[in-house]
Amino acid sequence: MLKTCTHYFLHLVFPVFIALVFYPKNWKKVYLILLATMLVDLDHLFANPIFDPSRESIGFHFLHSYYAIAVYFLLLFFKGNVRIVAIGLLLHMLTDYQDFNFWPH
Repeated sequence: MLKTCTHYFLHLVFPVFIALVFYPKNWKKVYLILLATMLVDLDHLFANPIFDPSRESIGFHFLHSYYAIAVYFLLLFFKGNVRIVAIGLLLHMLTDYQDFNFWPH
C-alpha cells in the first residue's frame, strides 16, 4: 500500500511542488506538462504482459531505456517547455526506478 501511495505521489503530487517552486508564475501550465510526460508509459502497451510487477520498467521498455534516459538528460540543456518535459521524463524514470528497486516485489 505504501509503495503504491509513494508511486502515485511522485507521479501526481510531487510535480505540483516542482511547478510551484521553480515556475510559480506559470505553475498550472508546467504542472500539466509534467503530467503529460506520463504518456511515456504508452511503451508498456508493446510488452507482453502489459504490466508485470516482477519486471523493472527501466531498461525494458524502449522509452524507459538507458538510451532514452540519456536523451531526456540532454534535453535539460534546452530552454522553455523542452526543459520542463525533460524534468518530467526524468522524474518519471526516477519514480519507476525507486518503485522497483527500493520496495519488495
